Amino acid sequence: MLVTRHREGLAAAIGAYVLWGLFPLYWPLLEPAAPVEILGHRMVWSLGFLVAVLAATSGFRWLRTIGARRVGLLTLAAVLITINWGTFIYAVNSGHVVETSLGYFINPLVTVALAVLVLHEPLRRNQRIAVGIGAVAVIVLAIDYGRPPWIALTLAGAFATYGFVKKRANVDGIQSLAVETAVLFPAAIGYLLYLSSSGDGTFTTEGAGHMALLAGAGVVTAVPLMLFGAAAIRIPLATVGLLQYIAPVMQFLIGVLVYGEDMPPQRLAGFALVWVALTVFAVDALNAARRGAPVDAAVPAESEIVVPPDRPGRASAATAPVSASPAATSTAAEKPSVKASADA
Repeated sequence: MLVTRHREGLAAAIGAYVLWGLFPLYWPLLEPAAPVEILGHRMVWSLGFLVAVLAATSGFRWLRTIGARRVGLLTLAAVLITINWGTFIYAVNSGHVVETSLGYFINPLVTVALAVLVLHEPLRRNQRIAVGIGAVAVIVLAIDYGRPPWIALTLAGAFATYGFVKKRANVDGIQSLAVETAVLFPAAIGYLLYLSSSGDGTFTTEGAGHMALLAGAGVVTAVPLMLFGAAAIRIPLATVGLLQYIAPVMQFLIGVLVYGEDMPPQRLAGFALVWVALTVFAVDALNAARRGAPVDAAVPAESEIVVPPDRPGRASAATAPVSASPAATSTAAEKPSVKASADA
């Protein structure tokens, strides 16, 4: 029974990260819709899908106990995930898929930096080394790009802060994302109605297939989230945390092999440094787990999954090994630690 449960969890986790990894192939299908229009549809249809899921499962009684403080925190989380989602869609549709993968590779390091700067948490020696190597990698990539890798830094920064806020809200994954999309709904539907009335929208002008793809953004957002939620309660979080890199690896390969983005030697060297930093980080986390130190694994993004409320005694961000998805995004944040999407 336990073996079956573990296999189911492993399959669900891999499924979630593979779907997040495929996100760069989906958003370009929604053109000629502009990134902001796509973002609006993603918010609107995500809420519709999540409401349907909640109606069929846990219902809505939890709304009575959510409280003003949590609503405030989830409103802030909604702003942060909007930045993450919007940046991801813009980046993918403007030919910067490789840079989005960088954002999710460095996300765990940014989360650790946030824990140190905001929570003043201490780092182990190898964690400091990993963060230092990651910082050098960003400098190398900035020199290669001729500018700081703003897309990657925005994705990582927004999602790391999103996880920080969601940790404090401490609300179940699908429930919290439902509140976040509900907060975003008025602005999103208002913008889409404006586009439609001005003749600038594409929802009704590009055929039934385009309409279905835009509406499908809600399902695309929620399904990997739900798979991750199933995985999180069936397999160790350390396993989930290590599997999270499936998504940015796939995004990296899609950017290079499918979209033909440039990968000059200096840029590849920067990515190699990031991978070295993450290896140091993951090995340190596994060693800490073997020694019996409290280690929690965070998982991405797009962001973003049904996760039980945080339990007492969980490790802090500085002690966690790895972390969202891309594009994705939501329950990853429920596991506060070094975070994915995921996107997205």
